Amino acid sequence: MPGQLTAKGKATRNRIVEGAAAVLREKGVASATLDDVMARTRTSKSQLFHYFPAGKDELLVAVAQFEADQILEDQQPYLSCLDSWEAWARWRDTVIKRYEAQGDACPLGSLFQQIGRSTPGARAIMIELTRQWQGSLAAGIRSLQASGRLPADVDVESRSAALLAAIQGGVSILLATGRSDHLRAALDQGIADLRREGSTVT
Repeated sequence: MPGQLTAKGKATRNRIVEGAAAVLREKGVASATLDDVMARTRTSKSQLFHYFPAGKDELLVAVAQFEADQILEDQQPYLSCLDSWEAWARWRDTVIKRYEAQGDACPLGSLFQQIGRSTPGARAIMIELTRQWQGSLAAGIRSLQASGRLPADVDVESRSAALLAAIQGGVSILLATGRSDHLRAALDQGIADLRREGSTVT
């Protein structure tokens, strides 16, 4: 459907998705209804089902994609330019600020609890989010290697995967406890380990 839409149609669909995301954040996935979404986005039922013919589950998958994209967008411009230790520090601060502001509620996690990862398209969203996020971290590590700040033999894929896993662990604990200590520790340790590798460059 999105690829077949006119520019106006894409804008309308995006408006519905963004409005639905706002409703779900306010009311919770279990409590929000299509009527709430229609009221927020000022769309009729026929319009809603024109863009999401499979109904609520299809809309929820679209919102999940929006929320996944937002996770990466919220880390910009730093995530795309991790070419110095100062840039890594700014990115670290941005990640912590983002998740502390989110608190113990996870819009993306709530959506997947509702629609299930077996829903068509749902698992692909998480796979792509992980791929893009790890890819950006890997690109940052390679930038440090290219500038001579890291040795060429650092295992880029392993380091970027470990750093992303550590972040997700810290976020999971934050969601369970409301505290960001573990997320801070995970980021600080991951970056410190990289810098320790960098100190061996001669």
